Amino acid sequence: MTPFSSPTRTLGDLSATVAAKLIATAADVALIVDAEGVICDMAFGSDSLKDLGYERWVGQLWIQTVTKESRPKIEALLREADSVTAPRWRQVNHPSEAGADLPLAYCAVKVDDVSRADSPGHSVVFGRDLRAMASMQQSLVDAQQASLHEHWRLRDAQSRYRHLFQGSSEAVLIIDSVTQKVQEANPAAIQLFADVARKLVGVSFPVGLDESGSEAVQTMLASLRASGKADDLRVSLTGGNGEVNISGSMFRQEVGSLLVLRLSPATPDGASISKSGGHSMLSKLIQCSPDCVVVTDIDGSIVSANDSFIDLVQVPNEKQVRGESLGRWLGRTGVEMNVLISTLRQRGSVRLFPTTMRSDQGTLSDVEISATMVTEGEQSFLGFTIRDVSQRLANDARAAKELPRSVGQLSELVGRVPMKDIVGETTDLIEQLCIEAALELTRDNRAAAAEMLGLSRQSLYVKLRRYGLSDPVAESEK
Repeated sequence: MTPFSSPTRTLGDLSATVAAKLIATAADVALIVDAEGVICDMAFGSDSLKDLGYERWVGQLWIQTVTKESRPKIEALLREADSVTAPRWRQVNHPSEAGADLPLAYCAVKVDDVSRADSPGHSVVFGRDLRAMASMQQSLVDAQQASLHEHWRLRDAQSRYRHLFQGSSEAVLIIDSVTQKVQEANPAAIQLFADVARKLVGVSFPVGLDESGSEAVQTMLASLRASGKADDLRVSLTGGNGEVNISGSMFRQEVGSLLVLRLSPATPDGASISKSGGHSMLSKLIQCSPDCVVVTDIDGSIVSANDSFIDLVQVPNEKQVRGESLGRWLGRTGVEMNVLISTLRQRGSVRLFPTTMRSDQGTLSDVEISATMVTEGEQSFLGFTIRDVSQRLANDARAAKELPRSVGQLSELVGRVPMKDIVGETTDLIEQLCIEAALELTRDNRAAAAEMLGLSRQSLYVKLRRYGLSDPVAESEK
């Protein structure tokens, strides 16, 4: 600090009012602190601080108006006020009701007259509002954090790109669109052109192709530069090293445009279908399958269905069934769908589940369902294969009309026929079998058969007529 050269001559007549005005104007906030550190008076040079209501500091210890970590700085300011050296500015923080602390920079100067013993020992404290600077510092920190985050994001993206680029089994070349020089080449590309170019990067492309292939690639590169797209090519490598398929694309970056060429060995005619082609063919076969194929979510809502299912339920198109529950058309009692979903969740698959399907027109069809559950990522899906067996069951029923149902045949009726009907049919079947066995054992002696069965003759005759076992002669005799 450099003081005035002659303050007595220039400021000697300065009144207390003018001095107070100068002090208040020189700082955002000015405090008058006594020897005990109590704030005796204060003035504001900034209206923004005045509006915050800090007048209540008057009468409080200065050290009690700041945060805990700032109290040692207040003690140092009060000590340094007596020093003959230049006062030191220190940043302290005041707690604020608005939430964030109020940052102020203070310096203290003692203004008592040391020649007088009764001097009160007051100090003038000048304060500067640092909120604008703190806001700028915070903005700088936020910008640095955002820049660091973006830097790591770009590094992660570059790492993923390098991993995919280097690990690809397909040869990939990145070429400058103007000079046609190879900027980058992955290991598969270096291996493909190992016989013709030891150092592929920096070489002008095309290289390693026969004459007709080079001309075709030049035309392809020109088309990419002009429109950004071009048809795939099939060209031959030099030295009889086979043929490759070339596809290309273009992307722009700050320094210009780059071309990306992908080269893969050409599949000979008549070769087996590729993996992706096999998946496509499988999808076509499922769509055209005579059996119904339905894919639902874990709750049974239809995600996709083939044409056979659309025909079975008699709706116009797949959009009419998508999002609907499969249980809308499945089963008679409405519980079959819940049984299937529960079984799939527990076991993962169901085979030959007998039930019925009803169309929107009310037509019932006997079906057999096989189903499985698959998981893709965090989602699970259910796949149902539904086969219409109405014609087969009708033929089986006609072939076995006179034969009694086995236990297995009766159990197949569960879900398609009410239990009351199954029990009734089973009871009738057992009665008929018992009567036929008794007549056979008694050689058609009905009185003996009735006694053997524990029935009266009249009850036996009623059951014979019921089951069609009585003949006209017996009726006339009766």
